[in-house]
Amino acid sequence: MSTPARPAAAVPVLLVVAAALFLSGVFFPFFHVSKFWIFHEAVSVVGGIVMLFQEGEYFLFAVLTLFTLVFPAAKLGLLSLIWLERDKNLPRIQRLHARVASVGKWSMLDVFVVAILIVVMKAAGLAKIEIGLGLYLFTFSVVATQFASSWIDRQLRD
Repeated sequence: MSTPARPAAAVPVLLVVAAALFLSGVFFPFFHVSKFWIFHEAVSVVGGIVMLFQEGEYFLFAVLTLFTLVFPAAKLGLLSLIWLERDKNLPRIQRLHARVASVGKWSMLDVFVVAILIVVMKAAGLAKIEIGLGLYLFTFSVVATQFASSWIDRQLRD
């Protein structure tokens, strides 16, 4: 009986931790780029998105904004709402959670894009790239969100 209670108590903590990690992760540098041993630049998610907009790369700006900022933030917000409303209209909340879980998988597209970018830049010998704190924070946010989502799913089934 104590096993279901532990995840239930952990869900709000995980959601708060995931939100804090997400917010800090998108502002801290995802990676540090060094070019020709002279130029050094720290690139964060938000800084990169702003730079894409300023350079007129509106398609990439829209895609990365959607998958890096909007989807994860919406997923965290909806998971919080689901958790708060879990005792009301259970079938509706279960359907909402199923949709959130399926749409939330798309928020990982940005990690794929960043990985491709790093591989291409390293392969071309254009720059030395070091992973920054933001990537770790963002990754831990995704992991915490997934744990919260699965624990919410378990609670909704019970």
